[in-house]
Amino acid sequence: MSQGKKTTVLLIEADASLRRLLTLGLQHRGMHVIEANSPTQISSLDALDLLIVDVDNGISSNLSLLTDVQIQPSLASVPTIALAWESCVPMQSPFANLTQTQQTQTTCLTKPFDARVLNDNIDHLLTLRAEQEAVALAKAEEAFLATYTSHTSPSIWPIITAIGVLIAFIGMMLHIAITVVGIFIIVIALLWWTLGTKPQQQKIALS
Repeated sequence: MSQGKKTTVLLIEADASLRRLLTLGLQHRGMHVIEANSPTQISSLDALDLLIVDVDNGISSNLSLLTDVQIQPSLASVPTIALAWESCVPMQSPFANLTQTQQTQTTCLTKPFDARVLNDNIDHLLTLRAEQEAVALAKAEEAFLATYTSHTSPSIWPIITAIGVLIAFIGMMLHIAITVVGIFIIVIALLWWTLGTKPQQQKIALS
């Protein structure tokens, strides 16, 4: 993420009090929070940096909720933190339904959890995503440069064109210079002709 850009977080939490508490904590860190009671409230979202979803359904965990959320195209590549009352160990099984990329950027926190633990997980996932984006950008630039190099060969025509322009410029300047010299000769001749005849006319008049 570029500096100065706010981190955008989608928070899916059915419990209004917990949702409000989490929102305040995230906003205190300078993040922009989009709240939702359930995945059904999610519309088309772009430019999300993080997803926090509570997979509990009352006293039990609805493990399929995580998969249902992440199969949406707009959320498929978003780093995700799942919240649940149950231990995170048995929750590893539904992660098998996710792609390898989704598994590496998905983590689970067992409630109740320390706010510092949540912040540490947020920082870890955001850092991981930034590294993945940097690697993807580097690969894209490398592929572009490889394509450009393979399809573009050095050409002599730009050099020939530059030489032609230089010759034309020199010719124009030479033409201007010859014209200026001619005008200068004309002016000198006229001045010499005009001023040189006056003394002779004055002598004839005096005689």
